[in-house]
Amino acid sequence: MAITSKMVKVLRDKTQAGMMDCKKALEKTEGDMEKAVDLLRQKGLMVAAKRAGRATSEGYVETYIHAGGKLGVMVEVGCETDFVAKNYDFRAFAKDIAMHIAASTPLAISREEISPDVVSREKEIYVQQALDSGKPEAIVEKMVTGKIEKFLAEVALLEQKFIKNPELTIQDILNDLVGKMGENISIKRFARFQIGA
Repeated sequence: MAITSKMVKVLRDKTQAGMMDCKKALEKTEGDMEKAVDLLRQKGLMVAAKRAGRATSEGYVETYIHAGGKLGVMVEVGCETDFVAKNYDFRAFAKDIAMHIAASTPLAISREEISPDVVSREKEIYVQQALDSGKPEAIVEKMVTGKIEKFLAEVALLEQKFIKNPELTIQDILNDLVGKMGENISIKRFARFQIGA
């Protein structure tokens, strides 16, 4: 199948990937747009994995204020170079992350950063709920394990579903940006402030 410039443009608009990357992806997938999108996302994942160990000593601090000044978020997003820190897409990502944190109330960036005390408290609650519902001891452990996994995915920022596109997690959005920018990017820390909370 002949790959037209219109097809390349459509794919570029969908993915924001480079023109040559879009053309190559369409050639490899014989013009299948959905497969080409998947291929570009996989490439982004590979780039993200290669760059994961590199230092992110540059970056940007973004804020988001909502609800008439009653809710605010500050987030630090790191990158490798000042050039990327000034890039529109990088800053738009930081803004989206700040807005997402305001809406979704994560406890930490990753599940490893969630306090063991919080996890054990949740586990106790789930165990008691399962026992109170009359479930046998053998099933309780499996139920609790599943509920803990779900809880961690809901409160760890990188595993949360992105509020603007629930088909993707924050980690997916981050991986796509790393692939596009060509350098390591990380969400370093955040603070969420809410009046009366």
